[in-house]
Amino acid sequence: MAQTEWEWPMIDCQENHRERVALMRPIPYELTKPVDGPTMSACEGKALSLNISSGGMLVLMEQAPDIDQVLKVYVPTPVTVAETPTLAEVRWARRVPFGKGTGPYLVGLKFMF
Repeated sequence: MAQTEWEWPMIDCQENHRERVALMRPIPYELTKPVDGPTMSACEGKALSLNISSGGMLVLMEQAPDIDQVLKVYVPTPVTVAETPTLAEVRWARRVPFGKGTGPYLVGLKFMF
């Protein structure tokens, strides 16, 4: 039987996700370029954060970045005029199966310490 777009694999994960809190805000980001890669301008955009924890965040993006891609995300702080830039690694991406064509994508980010 073929897998449909809604049938994402369930993985028994030992990570503790109880500390996640809902956070629905536009999050500016910049894709970093590889050290040994060609010189090109950084790609910037906005994602919609859905939840956040001390270890990472779940965002909704128009395009799926590559797995292991490093992004500089601007995490909101309690003071609305300040944003803290943080490096985050793309751990997974799944297309939301609505409509035709590509995107949007749910993207799991892991903060890099």
